[in-house]
Amino acid sequence: MMLTGFALAAVLSLCSCSTKMSAINQLEDLSTELRDHSRYYTARDWEWAGDRFMKIRKKISEHEFDYTPEQKRRIGQLEGECAGYMAKGVKDGIFDKIKGIGNEINGIIQGILHSVTDYNN
Repeated sequence: MMLTGFALAAVLSLCSCSTKMSAINQLEDLSTELRDHSRYYTARDWEWAGDRFMKIRKKISEHEFDYTPEQKRRIGQLEGECAGYMAKGVKDGIFDKIKGIGNEINGIIQGILHSVTDYNN
């Protein structure tokens, strides 16, 4: 009976680790996608990217206390990269064509810029 409980705990631990790592991998994939292709994005593509970013952020927040400091640093770096590409989309006026998501992405970008400014002061 004890072995079964241990096996179950091990499986649950592996699943949790896999899920938290998959969120980082998805964020990395999104950052690469934006880097390589965002200059050709249509309004629909930006809507997809914004939605994808928010879903990944939700997954990451579900495991925020499970990440190591190095994983948190990597997440921050990738989020910053994604925000940078999205900021370029805002600057180019692409988000003006998207209803709703543009304000949310603008808020994220402003929050990142504000936190960076506060951190440096």
